[in-house]
Amino acid sequence: MQYDYIIAGGGGAGLSLLYRILHQETLREKQILVIDQDLKNKNDRTWCFWEEGEGLFEPVVRHQWPTLEFKTEQFVNKFALQKYRYKMIRGLDFYNYVLDVATKSERVTFKHEKILHLSSQNDQAKVITDSGQYEAAYVFNSTSLLNPKINTDNSLLQHFMGWEIKTSKPMFDDQVGTLMDFSLNQDHGATFMYVLPVNSQQALIEYTLFSPVVLDKDTYRNQLATYINGVLGISEYNIVDDEFGVIPMSLQKFRPSLGKHIINIGTAGGHTKASSGYTFQFIQKNTQSIVQNLVAEKSPLVKPSFREKMFQWYDRTLLEVMISQKMTGKAIFATMFKKLAPEKILTFLDNETNFLQDLSVMSSVPTVKFLPSALKQMFR
Repeated sequence: MQYDYIIAGGGGAGLSLLYRILHQETLREKQILVIDQDLKNKNDRTWCFWEEGEGLFEPVVRHQWPTLEFKTEQFVNKFALQKYRYKMIRGLDFYNYVLDVATKSERVTFKHEKILHLSSQNDQAKVITDSGQYEAAYVFNSTSLLNPKINTDNSLLQHFMGWEIKTSKPMFDDQVGTLMDFSLNQDHGATFMYVLPVNSQQALIEYTLFSPVVLDKDTYRNQLATYINGVLGISEYNIVDDEFGVIPMSLQKFRPSLGKHIINIGTAGGHTKASSGYTFQFIQKNTQSIVQNLVAEKSPLVKPSFREKMFQWYDRTLLEVMISQKMTGKAIFATMFKKLAPEKILTFLDNETNFLQDLSVMSSVPTVKFLPSALKQMFR
């Protein structure tokens, strides 16, 4: 069968795009194939992000925090959010929400197959799986098949293990989330904890690092147990859920497309922020733009604006400083949270500041350490 769109990879990016397409009346006749070897019936990840007002996936926001904390051994910056709320979406809730809509549509087909190869020629794109091959006018790819090669010279990994724990008595303030607690051993690289309470007795605790290599699983477990007991003062708890993930933070350029008919989305399309690893909101911006182009009968390949290219440069600069060890991740973020209004930092990390605000953020970090990296990334 000939499809209009093939979504290669049914994760956060692929399903966000599918959901947006299905809610566009002008695209109601389009035949869509979604290919992913996984059933998406497990809670394999948690997305956290800050947002103004209510977003498209507000119905599956599990919890949101009006107040956040940034911590080191030297200081604590506790701040009430004004325009933003920090939000959490569980992967399984997101999958179920989108799939509940999609499986009721006669124009959406799902195939649980392993994707082996993507190709584009003339006015068609082709996906080859372990069970067959499929063609469409456009393929939206979020698999890693077309990713650039990354190594320790051009990339860091954001890797993390999270435990959702439940205590027998109230131990948490569910109105306050810990965005970053850097008061940990930094021997392996930039290392911090998230603490995100969803009620007074339950919280997601996540041990996170920006470093070149992934650690032994027991190291994450030991660090989580030590923090929960020693810092949070909790000795009795049950682990009700857990997760582990690795996100690339790379100087390598992820190409936006292969030809005109294979469009890369999500991390595959370069929509993981290189300096922080945040992805969910950048997926939403990109998939919204793709659908707007489809509705307007334009190419779904969204070209970055001048401002978006500027933010990519800022990201590569900050990441290069960390990779080259000119300044640690802990020192960078601590400096920013000491000198700047926290919401300005969040707005900057969300690529929503204006140029004058950019300058104030850049002036908060040491020029002697950042300028060489900025010039290097400008001309690469």
